[in-house]
Amino acid sequence: MDWPIAEVARMAGVTARTLRHYDEIGLLPPARIAAGGHRHYGEQQLLRLQQILVLRALGVGLPEIERILSEQVDEVEALRGHHRRLLAERDRLDALAGTVSRTIVDLEQSRKDGTPMNAINRPENLFEGVEPALYEEGLRDFPEHAEAVARRVTGMTARDVEAGQRERTASMVRLAELMAAGLPADAAPVQAETDAQYRALTELRAVSVEEYRAIGRSCVDNEQWRAAYEAIAPGLAAYQRDAIEAYAASRLS
Repeated sequence: MDWPIAEVARMAGVTARTLRHYDEIGLLPPARIAAGGHRHYGEQQLLRLQQILVLRALGVGLPEIERILSEQVDEVEALRGHHRRLLAERDRLDALAGTVSRTIVDLEQSRKDGTPMNAINRPENLFEGVEPALYEEGLRDFPEHAEAVARRVTGMTARDVEAGQRERTASMVRLAELMAAGLPADAAPVQAETDAQYRALTELRAVSVEEYRAIGRSCVDNEQWRAAYEAIAPGLAAYQRDAIEAYAASRLS
């Protein structure tokens, strides 16, 4: 028995585009290609896809996943290794839940007495338990860009990765401050911040207007990205999306 690509995408919670990309780079060839060029996947391919998605959820880049899967011999032993990683990920998520909980307390206190939000003054505290891999995982519907990010991270030192994470956090905090000041998403200071984000993005590879707009929509539609933005300030995910849309319309179209 096998399943068509659309059904596999639905079951796995990925896009057909992602599955086609996995095939194109040799990571997950289909079991067969039917008339009309439609890909079909069997049980072995579904098991391999499960391992790919588990490793992606753990923040492993596609080149490293290819190496891991090509070297593994016993599937049961491989799954045991994935299980150990998932347990470690559970502990990390517990830490992240504590971070979000503290942010909620900060926000509630700030609204109550009008004092600045503590976490905004200490942005690194917003991301205890958050790793750069989460940003990469959020790019799984943009596989070409995810590959570019993975290549960049591979060549970075731990200090460089931390610096990049802090700059992303600082950019989100600056955007939150502009939102709190009541500036619309198309205001000049907001668009200047968005321009800096866009330039950082395109340092990795060229990004089309439509892809950039799709990335903007993912700030709201992608659960992990939305949670990161909303941990800083409620409504920030939609504000970032709207800022990207305004930037794309005024500067890229």
